[in-house]
Amino acid sequence: MNISIKATLMASAFAMASPVLAAGTHPETGEALADDQTFTYRVLDEHTSVDPQIVEDVSGSEIVRDLFEGLYNQDEKGNLEPGVALSHSVNDDNTVYTFILRDNAKWSDGKPVTAGDFVYAWQRLADPATASAYQWYVEVMNIKGAGPVMAGEAGVETLGVKAIDDHTLEVTLNSPMPYFALTTTHTSTFPTPAWAIEAHGSDWIKPDNIVVNGAYTLTEHVPNERLVRERNEMYWNNEATIIEKVEALIINDENVALTRYMAGELDRTEIPAGQYPALSQSNPDETTVFPRLCSYYYTINVSDNAPEFLQDVNVRQALSMAIDRDIIVEKVLQGGQTPAYTFTPGATANFDVPAVEYAGMTQAERNAKAVEMMAAAGYGKDSPLDIELIYNTSEAHKKVAIAVSQMWKQTLGVNVTLANQEWKTFLETRGNQDYQIARAGWCGDYNEASTFLDLVQSGSGYNDAKYNNPMVDELLAGAKTMTDPQANYTKVEELIAADMPIIPIYHYAGNYMIATDLENWPVENVEQNWYSRNLYKIAE
Repeated sequence: MNISIKATLMASAFAMASPVLAAGTHPETGEALADDQTFTYRVLDEHTSVDPQIVEDVSGSEIVRDLFEGLYNQDEKGNLEPGVALSHSVNDDNTVYTFILRDNAKWSDGKPVTAGDFVYAWQRLADPATASAYQWYVEVMNIKGAGPVMAGEAGVETLGVKAIDDHTLEVTLNSPMPYFALTTTHTSTFPTPAWAIEAHGSDWIKPDNIVVNGAYTLTEHVPNERLVRERNEMYWNNEATIIEKVEALIINDENVALTRYMAGELDRTEIPAGQYPALSQSNPDETTVFPRLCSYYYTINVSDNAPEFLQDVNVRQALSMAIDRDIIVEKVLQGGQTPAYTFTPGATANFDVPAVEYAGMTQAERNAKAVEMMAAAGYGKDSPLDIELIYNTSEAHKKVAIAVSQMWKQTLGVNVTLANQEWKTFLETRGNQDYQIARAGWCGDYNEASTFLDLVQSGSGYNDAKYNNPMVDELLAGAKTMTDPQANYTKVEELIAADMPIIPIYHYAGNYMIATDLENWPVENVEQNWYSRNLYKIAE
């Protein structure tokens, strides 16, 4: 590890072990704190799980970051800072990482957090028997032996991770990967308690059974209604936590959520599509917009079982070109989003957005090309194509889908059937390729371009298009060991633009209504890996 980085991490660890909070005031800013330190926020859907190795959605991962703690956390700008690990070192050929764990980390039942808990969790993630939707992430991390373990061809004990002792974790990679440490902030790598899982099976995550090592523990869960987490007294840095209680309320309608926010029932909610301009005028101190490391796109079923017309690249290209992305972001959403012609957003660290050909066209030129390509596939206004587009329930997703379907109808004569599905049903439908075109969104698991482009790798667990291009696979494999993989990433983006298995539509912006008494939201962290323990409410 670079000495300057290690020094920064150690300094952060020292700072986090600061004296207990001064009564009624923030220990660093001196601000008067509110008596009620409850943070209440809205989520769109019921989360998939709070099991670190099972969760697969953004809202669930937000909860897991409160309940569990991995090797490293992120600060308000997205930089690594100590979690359970205080530091790490790397051997001469950069293939063996040795993490030094703190000796004061405990589980909520009082047991110490050990290197063995990480070994168990990572083996569990790789184990086919776990059936984790994120199993592929072990291979993304480039851990030695991951492939055979994931395929069921080798035992989990052969995975390149072992506990040297209770406070020393050793990880062996297949080859050097410069950004490996960044991958350890992902929730799938968080430790899990073997004894609780063995005792309760899948019920171990219920409030009465769960054992956690994060700043909060789970105290209530009413499916499709709310989830409550409260301060974990056993957390190693509990004295520095200010927010006592966190409530996530599931509200499917973003306009209803806004009404409840205005009534003082929520401390944070998303700004409904199209309402940012008005709200920024009426409530300027509460509207917040910032770049996100996320892409909104449509995935196209190109599997062997897909309809023949979707296996025609002319159709896929035409559908992409006929979408006026400027109208989507400027007229429909109006919340700071940017048009997307590549999968990887410009907010990605050390990534230069390639100038793919169709991005440089005017919309009139794209429309003309779309008509030409659709005609080459045998379709047009006189012989219209019928397509079904599915999306998960959300007013914003619906508005985008309606706008896109109108563009396809007007420019190409395509007849579009729209269908919305509840979140878990939608994930299953999309994951089983039981669809034609589906809404999709991806937020980076770490801040490096591979977190997006690995999704079009043929073996990716989230390659819902079932796109398979050997050249893409080869370029992505080569990029893992490169100090500067930009050339490989540029070529992959060009191949995606040529084959169009996915249609990039826009890159997200975070756009929230945040109560004026809630402080320290990490707007400069493009990954939006936030931790309730870093927030606080001031007296008003």
